[in-house]
Amino acid sequence: MAHLLSTTCSLDVSSSNKLHFKSINQCSTPIPTSFIMGISFSPLKKLSLQSKRSARYVIRASAVSMSQEARTQNDSGSQQTTDGASTRKKVMVIGGDGYCGWATALHLSNKGYEVAIVDNLIRRLFDDQLGLDSLTPISSIHNRIRRWKSLTGKDIQLFVGDICEFEFLAEAFKSFEPDAVVHFGEQRSAPYSMIDRSRAIYTQHNNVIGTLNVLFAIKEFREECHLVKLGTMGEYGTPNIDIEEGYITITHNGRTDTLPYPKQASSFYHLSKVHDSHNIAFTCKAWGIRATDLNQGVVYGVRTDETAMHEELVNRLDYDGVFGTALNRFCVQAAVGHPLTVYGKGGQTRGYLDIRDTVQCVEIAIANPAKPGEFRVFNQFTEQFSVNELAALVTKAGEKLGLEVKAISVPNPRVEAEEHYYNAKHTKLIELGLQPHLLSDSLLDSLLNFAVQYKDRVDTKQIMPSVSWKKIGAKPKTVAA
Repeated sequence: MAHLLSTTCSLDVSSSNKLHFKSINQCSTPIPTSFIMGISFSPLKKLSLQSKRSARYVIRASAVSMSQEARTQNDSGSQQTTDGASTRKKVMVIGGDGYCGWATALHLSNKGYEVAIVDNLIRRLFDDQLGLDSLTPISSIHNRIRRWKSLTGKDIQLFVGDICEFEFLAEAFKSFEPDAVVHFGEQRSAPYSMIDRSRAIYTQHNNVIGTLNVLFAIKEFREECHLVKLGTMGEYGTPNIDIEEGYITITHNGRTDTLPYPKQASSFYHLSKVHDSHNIAFTCKAWGIRATDLNQGVVYGVRTDETAMHEELVNRLDYDGVFGTALNRFCVQAAVGHPLTVYGKGGQTRGYLDIRDTVQCVEIAIANPAKPGEFRVFNQFTEQFSVNELAALVTKAGEKLGLEVKAISVPNPRVEAEEHYYNAKHTKLIELGLQPHLLSDSLLDSLLNFAVQYKDRVDTKQIMPSVSWKKIGAKPKTVAA
């Protein structure tokens, strides 16, 4: 979750005692005044150095609920009460307007969970600041939720605000009373964190402080709540030994212990995830919090069963050099006839998974919660590929569709090993029932066709990498128009 709310906002109280919030997408939604907590205004600090603009303001510590209706359903989202009655399990999805968060919120709602999204919509502002846009047109969060309700009859509550503001988060917790919290609400791009000093600091402050606030909210208001935190395989780096799931047993000088697996983060973003893991592990030990850390690999794809139901539910697809992930970027590059941009030697190997498996893994973690005081770590990916292997797969799939695809080597903007050993374990989610969607010719065809469908929206100036790990400096970078 981020530290700013939107580019602009306007507030007015109507005669019906409803306060209207107008967000960056200009979607005005009536909000009960009972959910506006401690409004204060302060000038919006710019994260990007663009030309001076008129003053902007941010609402702080405001909890906004779009619906308070409750339902009773007997499905995977239900749980038994002490008297035997069936109730819906409540899941708060922090960062539910983002790429993984939106797909997860819909999936859980469709499975019968009572879902609330907590988000301050900062991801949309990042696009405005950097001159980027999703390949797919994205509806406002308000229209998304209304469309979901009209199609399924299911409500998703919405709390608009910043989890770095504890007063806001506390009100959201007390209002919704979650049984589980799925925490996607972090600045999730390594390149973004390496643009300049201000964005590096923003990433660490937003991610670490936001997670600490979630931990304190669980401790104070919902001590039985299960935290499902999206970590990253990037915490491990690329060691010359097998990567275990969170912990490693070591014998040293004749003594043996099981310890957290060594961390070798490769960006300020990945370092923020390491700090999160340490803070969560400590609070599990000290406070008895139950937590599952999902160290996720690189996600590809855009469609889930739920996001494919209507064009207003379509998920975002990033193809640029800041937020785009490797396979998604390659498919869009192939669709528009741009050479596939292989960084350096292309031997960089990582774990990958379909976004349909992301939502499935989160559901599995919620249905099988950690014990009080337990800090579990699951490596969340299904297959391993090198960048060169991905490029070869996309080239082959593109040629079948009549696309002329070629790959080129471009200077690697990152500081990383370009040829290395990589063997990461990922058995725990499989043992709990994960049925993976492996990368296949048909899936690649689908993703390529999806990219071709929206290729007129591609800005080819955003394809090449523009953020250098070695050239990051203290002076904020101006974004060219």
